[in-house]
Order: sequence, then structure tokens, then C-alpha cells
Amino acid sequence: MNFNLLVLAIILLVASIRSHWTLRRAVNPMPPITPPDAYPAVTVIRPIRDLDAGAEENIHAALDHGYPGAVETFFVFDDATDPTLPLVRRALASLPDSERATAHILFSGAPPNQQTGKLHAMLAGFARAQYDIIVFADSDIRPARDALTALVATLTAADDVGSAFAPVVVTSALESAGDAGYALMLNGLYSPAAYLAMGRAHGRSPFIMGQFMALRRSAITAIGGLESLEGQFVDDMYLGELITKQGLRNQLSWQSVPIIQGGLDFGGFWRLYRRWIAFSQSGLRDGPGSVKRNSVYRGVLFGASLGLAVAAALLGVWAAAAVGLIAALTIVWSIGALHLRLGGAPMRPIHRAMALAILLLAPLIYLANALDHDVVWRGRAYHLDGRSRLAVPVGLDAEDKLKAAARARIDE
Repeated sequence: MNFNLLVLAIILLVASIRSHWTLRRAVNPMPPITPPDAYPAVTVIRPIRDLDAGAEENIHAALDHGYPGAVETFFVFDDATDPTLPLVRRALASLPDSERATAHILFSGAPPNQQTGKLHAMLAGFARAQYDIIVFADSDIRPARDALTALVATLTAADDVGSAFAPVVVTSALESAGDAGYALMLNGLYSPAAYLAMGRAHGRSPFIMGQFMALRRSAITAIGGLESLEGQFVDDMYLGELITKQGLRNQLSWQSVPIIQGGLDFGGFWRLYRRWIAFSQSGLRDGPGSVKRNSVYRGVLFGASLGLAVAAALLGVWAAAAVGLIAALTIVWSIGALHLRLGGAPMRPIHRAMALAILLLAPLIYLANALDHDVVWRGRAYHLDGRSRLAVPVGLDAEDKLKAAARARIDE
């Protein structure tokens, strides 16, 4: 028995080390693409709701895009009461007249039950877009001046690329344990698994990370329009799946984009963690090599290693207990090491402990989501079904569509 426990502990330790090095090798940027002879005109749609950390700087980065072609930008709000609206108006007022004419504020109204707030804003912006390259950008990102150029170059590099998307990373200084938890989840868990899945797919990613993505209008038409995403809680992941079904590629850009996060308390982190698990249940494919499978595998490795260490200690098999504990801590260390490799900010030891908290809280998060199907996202509560999709009938009737169209207007 003692020997068997020690052998099992060694197997878990080897598996933990191998998992880390597999992910570490996968975390490599795509090579830059030869720029096109001429950059096409693009429409950039930025849904906004509530005040993000660093919102003013994010807005200025959106306008100072450095793109070598024509750009029209829509900042899409529910209504004129949003606290970010004055910041956008002030930023637009500071632009030269020629640039100000290409940037607009759009009020979309509240979304119907079949749509997330983000999808509703995307639809409102898309209805006004005049160009054939459509870019959707979240309000909490701060792209560098070459990010939009790299994204469009990736999209236009081949005719079978239907969408291009940028990898995202949390690079900002960490103000709280909640900020550290968010950074470790994105940089240490999700992104490395995504890089691994995309590498194994040989450039045909089955999904999109939708924080900063560009699509051809023809690809949107081919999938039946953005309305085909109704009923989905994770619209970008489903969008990527629909595009691949049309024989088109979802291609990763070589230029990463920072997500700005600051001052997240534990309650906010708990809600965010619940939402991410709901995202994974709804939007990420299962199967070997998938992002979900890899993340669950690392969690199972941690749980099995820690469980074996405790069991071995209770039985007095101290060698197996020590090796099991080292295997569990290897997973914890790996999350922090991958965060740094992706460009995440250094963090204090107390914040690095959030990697342990993420692993220990995971079963509670799954249980909470199983018992409570309401998830809060940007001030809205969404009721989800057993597959973590919107628990409402899908599809708008003609009268509802007319009402939704009437709510959308441009603030000139």
C-alpha cells in the first residue's frame, strides 16, 4: 500500500510538470503577417455599459488607433444615463473636425430577453456600419496603436479567414486580491489552454475570443447574420463555431491586447468566477485538446494530488504525502508562472496565493452555478438554462424587431 501510494504520487507529480511545460511551449505569439498593399476601411463597434477601470484612457486608445485606412467608430450605450458617456463626449470633442465626423455615439436601448446586452449593442452598431470589415471591441481593453492594423492584416491575409481575433492579457498593476485572481484566471489558466488548443488546430481555431475581433461582412451574412447568436450567453464562442461550419477560419492575430482591471473586491471576483464557469459550460467545446478539457484536467490534477497528500498523511505514508503535496503546489506555481510568461504584472506573494484560491473554490463555483442559474454581467442578471444558455425563447417576432429598431438612434 505504501509503495502504491508513492508511485501514484510520483505519477501525479510527473503529470503536473508535463502539463506546465506543454502549456509553456504553447504560449508563443503568432508570427507577423506581411501587410496588405492597401488597408480596407473598417467599422469599429464598441459596446459600453457602466464605468470600467481606466475608462478614459481606454477611450483615448480606441480613438488613437493609428490605422492606415478609413475608420468609423460607434460607441454604443443603452441610453444617455451611462456614467461613461460624458467621457466619450469629451474625448470626441477634442478630436480634429475630420476625425470627429467619423466617430459616433449610438443609443441602442435595453436588450430584449433573447439577447445579451453586448449582442444587442453589436446588432445596433452593425445596422449602422457602412464598411465590409466589422471590428467589435470591448470597453475594458486598451489596444496599442498597431493592434487594429495587425487585426485587419490577419483577417485579410487569406480569403478563407472569416474572423480574426486578438489574444488578451491582463498587464496592469494589481490593486487587490480580486484583481490578482482575475489576472491569474485569464493569464495562467484560460489563455495558455487557448494557445494550446489553437496550436493543435493548425490555425483553424474552433472559437473566438471576442474582446477584440474583426469579421468580414460576408462571413456574418453566411452564418445568417448576428441574429443567429440570439439565446447564447457566450455569443463570441458560438460565433466562432458558426464561422467554422461555413468552412472559414478563425485566425489569431500576433498582437495581444491588454484588458484593464482594477479594484475588484472578493464579491466582484466571486461573481466574475461564476460567470467564467458559465461561459465555459456554454461556449467552450468539450473533447480532447479543448480549452475546457485542459482547464478541467489541471483542476483534477490539483485535486487528486492534494487528496492523495491528505490521505497519505492520515495513513502515515509521509513520502507519498510530501510528493503529492509538491504535485499540487506545482499546479499552483504553474498558474503564476504562466501569468508572468504571458506578460502579466509581477504580484506580491499574498496575491500569488489567489492561484490556490481559484483551484480550491472551483467545486463551490460549479455547485453555486448548479443551484442558482442567475448570473450577473455588467449590471444585468441573466437567467440561464441547464446548458448555461439564456433560458428564454429564441427569436424575435416582427413587432419586437420594429420596437428594437426604433429604440436605436445616433447622438450626433
